[in-house]
Amino acid sequence: MPPTPSPAPLDGVLVADFSRVLAGPLAAATLADLGATVVKVERPGAGDDTRAWGPPFVDGTAAYFDAANRSKQGVTLDLGTPDDAALARELAARADILIENFKPGSLARYGLDQAAALAANPGLVYCSITGFGTGSPLPGYDFVVQAMGGLMSITGEPDGEPHKVGVALVDVLTAKDAVAAILAALRHRDRAGQGQHVEVNLFSSLLGSLANQASGYLATGRAPGRMGNQHPSIAPYETLHCGPEGTELLAVACGNDGQFRALTKALGVPALADDPRFATNAARVGNRPALVAALETALDSRGAGEWQPLLTEAGVPCGPVNDLAGAFALAAELGLDPVADVGEARVPQVRSPLTLTATPVRPPVAPPRLGEHNDAVRAWLSQPRSTHLPSTDEDSA
Repeated sequence: MPPTPSPAPLDGVLVADFSRVLAGPLAAATLADLGATVVKVERPGAGDDTRAWGPPFVDGTAAYFDAANRSKQGVTLDLGTPDDAALARELAARADILIENFKPGSLARYGLDQAAALAANPGLVYCSITGFGTGSPLPGYDFVVQAMGGLMSITGEPDGEPHKVGVALVDVLTAKDAVAAILAALRHRDRAGQGQHVEVNLFSSLLGSLANQASGYLATGRAPGRMGNQHPSIAPYETLHCGPEGTELLAVACGNDGQFRALTKALGVPALADDPRFATNAARVGNRPALVAALETALDSRGAGEWQPLLTEAGVPCGPVNDLAGAFALAAELGLDPVADVGEARVPQVRSPLTLTATPVRPPVAPPRLGEHNDAVRAWLSQPRSTHLPSTDEDSA
């Protein structure tokens, strides 16, 4: 007889999601993946801003919204009305975790600021997400943070304009920081019985993610510039043109001299590994133009799809530059099962990247339509606190 499945890691944890757009909702969705019950609070009529951020739209809601709101119960509350504000405070009083990204101080008028919420619920983990910290009035939009935080200055071609990353990366990084901080605070609460105020901001999350670029600046005082697909400290660690016409790109990442020697041998130019200009990584970085020219000459006999298996077999990290169709196809080919179906006429979800052997993540449920669980959530908030909030499956049964 198969063993009884273990509960999800956050089974029994209630999250009040008062956040909008991407960083906060994505953090809450990740907690839902881990088994938490998440109640998403939205404005009546309009809802989360991202419901209108299309095309594409599916069933009247932008696909953008679906990216960060899986497995939640949706309720609409007008915080400007006394009755709905009271229900929102009751939700905060029952929650283990509250996530919000309102302008600093604006929730105080409803009794939902961190001081009031923690006074009513001392065990609450109250997470605030801002753009530039609670002391700044600057609005927290990912694109602006990418610009002001230096990410755009190191993204793009050397002779071109600064470019943003092709996804709202800072929001995503901030969501991951928020989840890490929330789980740490939850661990403290479970150990000491004390909640706390957790704060993350997009600007600090970006600076904290700049890794070697930030470290290089702090070491030298010189701000790095744009290098396209090249790496400032490693070569070859970039895209190289290949194929008879040089129209295809192959990403090659040689992180040490042994990998570089394997590359030159597989390309049929082993002498390059003994050339003083290329014998060490520092020499290759200093002679990058000559290195790239020599490698691209050797690569012109095959396309990226032919080189990738040959070089991989030789121990050289490399791969073609896929579009999203190619990326999802590769994930499926590798057995990663990257897409989860959440119902007919609903946008499929990208499967959680988290794998836990003893306490698996929860399969995703379709994001809520605006106010979809109003009746169930409002009824629950009006009942004694010992009453169980029905799950999405129970509510739809």
